[in-house]
Amino acid sequence: MTPVTPFSADSQAGQAVKAADRAHVFHSWSAQGLIDPMAVAGAEGSYFWDYDGNRYLDFSSQLVNTNIGHQHPKVVAAIQEQAGRLCTIAPGFAVDVRSEAARLIAERTPGDLDKIFFTNGGAEAVENAVRMARLHTGRPKVLSAYRSYHGGTAAAINLTGDPRRWPSDTASAGVVHFFGPHAYRSHFHAETAEQESERALEHLEQLISFEGPQSIAAIILETIAGTAGVLVPPPGYLAGVREICDRHGIVFILDEVMAGFGRTGRWFALDHYGVTPDLLTFAKGVNSGYVPLGGVAISAEIAATFDQRPYPGGLTYSGHPLACASAVATINAMTEERIVENAAELGETVLGPGLREIAERHPSVGEVRGMGAFWALELVRNRETREPLVPYNASGAANAPMAEFAAACKARGLWPFVNMNRTHVVPPCTITAEEAKEGLAALDEALSTADAHSV
Repeated sequence: MTPVTPFSADSQAGQAVKAADRAHVFHSWSAQGLIDPMAVAGAEGSYFWDYDGNRYLDFSSQLVNTNIGHQHPKVVAAIQEQAGRLCTIAPGFAVDVRSEAARLIAERTPGDLDKIFFTNGGAEAVENAVRMARLHTGRPKVLSAYRSYHGGTAAAINLTGDPRRWPSDTASAGVVHFFGPHAYRSHFHAETAEQESERALEHLEQLISFEGPQSIAAIILETIAGTAGVLVPPPGYLAGVREICDRHGIVFILDEVMAGFGRTGRWFALDHYGVTPDLLTFAKGVNSGYVPLGGVAISAEIAATFDQRPYPGGLTYSGHPLACASAVATINAMTEERIVENAAELGETVLGPGLREIAERHPSVGEVRGMGAFWALELVRNRETREPLVPYNASGAANAPMAEFAAACKARGLWPFVNMNRTHVVPPCTITAEEAKEGLAALDEALSTADAHSV
């Protein structure tokens, strides 16, 4: 695997970077004394590399956000040009690049989601969407799925279903969790996708009845749950949730932070299902994280709530000019270069078929699921029992099989996205077929380490 730009090793410089990091940087989601972060020297396209001369094909898109790849020249140039013209301005002013970013996003959202509130990232987008729903309805509760991740800020972490919620869960934030559909590990004893959809909707209906529909402001769902395992909803589920929300006057929020902007082979994952929410949250792929940016796309009805009533929320860097310039350049480049179409084509012709072939050869692969450039392999000890390769939320020695697998990927020049008993295949949407095939070959070899723990 050869990066676009040649690079030379400089181990001494890398050691200095790492020493400064360990002296002063406090890392997220980490026990500070137990981590050994890689010093990254550069990145371009589908690759990044360290100071020791090791290069990696980025099958993680970092945090599933570099949809347009690393160092896209058009986006870099747009940031540079904007910095020379207007670096920053308060959010209360009208600015051309902010207005253009909002227009381009609204042009791609469904229905009347035509007003855009900009944030610094996905968690803040979720925070504000929930605030809007509560103020619009006058109700306190929000329902979210156990298998979900919505961000690390105060409300967003309570909405999150995975174990990262536990240390910060106040149990009094007005959040109620439910089980969404997951046919491979059905909570509803379903035997078909149709049954899974029907029974998951029945479960949600019952929960609403017991919680009191008049107390529920919103239901928030990731259109396709990302970190929880690329959980593609079964036919009819999202439409069913939309109908439930309409019947009870509940705001329907779809979280497209990870799934949006080309990741699934459409501009938004909801485009696969023909469902329009009342609020849509986005971040990550809107500008591939080149400058922090997120936001909420707002329906006309909810926007009208704040026509004469001030919206009680704001951010110093809302719609930051550099971030908006990078979003404009990203969206235009994705359109001109058919990057969304590339993700769709790769999913249909390379990633999907390739991963299914790999699964046939490896007893550790229980299920392959996904679309576009958004895939997950569920790794198991036993295909018949579906016992996960490692226990839920495993750490230390219990997580050794997944740690061995991740190390095997990196030794082969592949940077994986690993979470619990899954490896996600989420490369940049700009990846070429040749690069994708090289990555699949490395993944194929690395899975032998997982097979060693399977029966």
